[in-house]
Amino acid sequence: MTLGTLRSIDSADVRGKTVLIRADLNVPMQDGAITDATRISRFAPTVSGLVNRGAAVVFATHLGRPKGEPNPCLSTRPIAQALEEALGRPVVFAKDCVGEPAESATADLQPGRVVVLENLRFHAGEMENSRNFAMRLSVNGDIYVNDAFSCAHRAHASTHAITDLMPSYAGPSLLAEVAALEAALVSPERPVVAVVGGAKVSTKIAVLKNLMNKLDAVIIGGGMANTFLYANGVPMGKSLHEADQVETVREIEQLAEKAGCMICLPTDVVVSREFTANAQNRTVPVDGCPVDAMILDAGPESTRRFQELITSAKTVLWNGPLGAFEIQPFDRATVNLARIAAQCTAEGALVSIAGGGDTVAALNAAGVSNDFTYVSTAGGAFLEWLEGKTLPGIAALMSANEAA
Repeated sequence: MTLGTLRSIDSADVRGKTVLIRADLNVPMQDGAITDATRISRFAPTVSGLVNRGAAVVFATHLGRPKGEPNPCLSTRPIAQALEEALGRPVVFAKDCVGEPAESATADLQPGRVVVLENLRFHAGEMENSRNFAMRLSVNGDIYVNDAFSCAHRAHASTHAITDLMPSYAGPSLLAEVAALEAALVSPERPVVAVVGGAKVSTKIAVLKNLMNKLDAVIIGGGMANTFLYANGVPMGKSLHEADQVETVREIEQLAEKAGCMICLPTDVVVSREFTANAQNRTVPVDGCPVDAMILDAGPESTRRFQELITSAKTVLWNGPLGAFEIQPFDRATVNLARIAAQCTAEGALVSIAGGGDTVAALNAAGVSNDFTYVSTAGGAFLEWLEGKTLPGIAALMSANEAA
């Protein structure tokens, strides 16, 4: 996949048109109030840009998992209010995303008007990728824009079926995400190093298999590293590991050897008998975990080796922490390695791409999430891209562009 196959909304004549944008404003809510409006503030410039070009804007999003039925606790009305504040202009809220409430709100919109539709997932047709639902949704605009990369791994009506019904374009956020991932996976500057961590090898099998032919080295951390170490005869004590994944580890090791990709595992580890904040702990050689203790982080020697790999790389792809980063002091390896990557990026020596929920949280904890070249919040879509899968939402845009 290349950016050349995706039409940017920047290339479209939107003056006097109503642009229907699929965004992902699935923001965290508590007691009916938005607790973090970051996604909305980031989306506001896209709306402003279209308005300044003479368009009216209607946007659709999901919120939570209402299971195809209306749920007032998951209404997008608070999103409309927050967007109004971010834009500094009136925003109309439509009480449904299809049918009379939506159509009366979006009919004959004048340039500059902004409408927020009710939660897409209040209708079962959204997640069923219903063409009928997509047709009802499409009457709310003249031009369709997908600016929700984080939803592109799902074949839903608002990301897939609708592209057959309207002139379809990619939005700036989606294009930025694709460009960042292409920089890391399609045409990276070498050497390329990946940091792959997290609890289980079984959740990252497809990622590791897909990446091996694209990397010069992979740093493996967290519970995943424990499983690799276990497969090589290292005692685990009470450490999190997957004893049933030994054959998977062997397969990945063989792929790496064939591809000339170095697998880098911890050589010393931080162990503790308690999984609690500031628990008593010590650093031991990788094969020195007591039978009644747990490996909870990579040790300082390992971290230095990992840092050397990062500083010698030109491109770094990061998905997953190196230890139990959410509990101090078992965040040290993750934080120290993240700060080195951020420093190299700031010096212009490194392109750093990171993504995944735990990864974003870890980089935030390290205070460097704004210092990486690109940090994706896409979650499932980011992971499926790393697995080499075709994302239905992206494929639909490409097919629509080819048909245009």
